[in-house]
Amino acid sequence: METKIRIIIADDHEIFRDGLSMMLGKSTYLSVLAQAENGRELLELVTNLQPDVVLTDIKMPVMDGIEAARKITTAFPEIKIIALSMFDEDHLVVDMLEAGAKGYLVKNAGKTEILEAINAVYANNTYYCRQTTNKLAGMIAKSRFDQNQKKDLATFSDKELEIIRLICVQLTTHEISERVFLSTRTIEGYRLKILEKMKVKNSAGLVIYALKHGLISEKDMVIS
Repeated sequence: METKIRIIIADDHEIFRDGLSMMLGKSTYLSVLAQAENGRELLELVTNLQPDVVLTDIKMPVMDGIEAARKITTAFPEIKIIALSMFDEDHLVVDMLEAGAKGYLVKNAGKTEILEAINAVYANNTYYCRQTTNKLAGMIAKSRFDQNQKKDLATFSDKELEIIRLICVQLTTHEISERVFLSTRTIEGYRLKILEKMKVKNSAGLVIYALKHGLISEKDMVIS
């Protein structure tokens, strides 16, 4: 019998909780155990139900998502937390990651990305929302949060480093292929290998990793 990923959702808006719960409930490998309307209720449910993954809003009454994430991470470090944020909450996203969240999503993320994020954190990887701005990437890179704690850092060839830097300045696969005189298929192969080495799922994760570990600087992140 296939083991389902057990989930708790926390948000102070009932309509949002219900919609997210209904959407996740349609996936054959997910099980939504319960919903919470604030951080205190979330902490009680986590203690009683021991989910695999928590999806929680950052701003909630009684106890916010940051404090709840800190308490959950301290008491149950094996439980993975995904923060749900609005577009203008960059500082709060950083606070959530430092409090113990393994990933974050904007609230209007699509189903495919939500499922990708759940699968990533369940596998003990970090997930960065695809809509991460360069500003937020820089803030995360400068923060105390480090996805690679207690892990050996990857090493990259000169060609991989060149492609990493070109991805960081938001060139497309086609544009990169023209810059380095390689086919688009070869560039895509490099990109997939780089993501695998970094243990990230998308370009946002790649940029944050590159900034965090000095492969590129913020001032270099302009197209030249």
